[in-house]
Amino acid sequence: MSAENHIRNPFELGLESLTEAALAAGHAVSAKHRPKVAHAPPVVREIVAGDLWDALRKGAADLGAYRADVLFVCLIYPLAGLALAQIAYGHAMLPLVFPLISGFALIGPVAAVGLYEISRRREQGVHINWADAFSVVRSPAFGSIAILGLLLIAVFLLWLGAAYAIYMATLGPAAPASITAFVRDVFLTGAGWTMIVAGVGVGFLFAVATFAISVVSFPLLLDRGVGVGQAISTSIRAVRANPGTMALWGLIVAGGLVLGSLPGLVGLILVMPLLGHATWHLYRKVVAPA
Repeated sequence: MSAENHIRNPFELGLESLTEAALAAGHAVSAKHRPKVAHAPPVVREIVAGDLWDALRKGAADLGAYRADVLFVCLIYPLAGLALAQIAYGHAMLPLVFPLISGFALIGPVAAVGLYEISRRREQGVHINWADAFSVVRSPAFGSIAILGLLLIAVFLLWLGAAYAIYMATLGPAAPASITAFVRDVFLTGAGWTMIVAGVGVGFLFAVATFAISVVSFPLLLDRGVGVGQAISTSIRAVRANPGTMALWGLIVAGGLVLGSLPGLVGLILVMPLLGHATWHLYRKVVAPA
């Protein structure tokens, strides 16, 4: 079918609406970190569902090869999530506990950079231990990685602001009297269900935007000397070239994070490294070698 006659689905249309804003942000924050040598835009390839399962299989192999080191590093994920929840609860901000925990996934790609480095080094056949996950700070791309990380943190903070605004417009402005009262108000009142529907809808938009700009951008920054703007644009092009497959990958990631979060976030110790390593191999499939 010709490009002129191609009917775009809602996923593609949503990505198109996000592209200009994301690219503008990426080019702005990377203005002082552009590579000195011009690089041709990375070539994006089309992938199928089978490539996702292969990426997961290779990610599991990386996890199995360095299980003790990786799991030690990944203790930070549940601990950080629980710390965020405790901070919110300790400051009478109970309505933000769920947005904090769920929104933590928005900055997951930042936390997974060390896992990408482990997978990258394993490809090269070099000796690896847990400390290598932190060697990215010595990478020439660390400045760009940090800038993109700050961009995702900004998105995370915007999500918290949006979630709090939704609460204030539905169940607020008074603070919940107790956890029991808050749960009852959320699930047994019309205002509570309005908050759930609005929160899920807005959260979905934040998740799609973050996914589009970050699904392959961090591995690309680590692997090649590109700027933040080019990394973001490549990530968006990868999603637009593979809307159905990338949507499936997003569901796999979301489902894995939900399952990992259920037993007190402890499951993230396994889920996060698996998804992190698999994302590296997904990047290898989507972006053609230089």
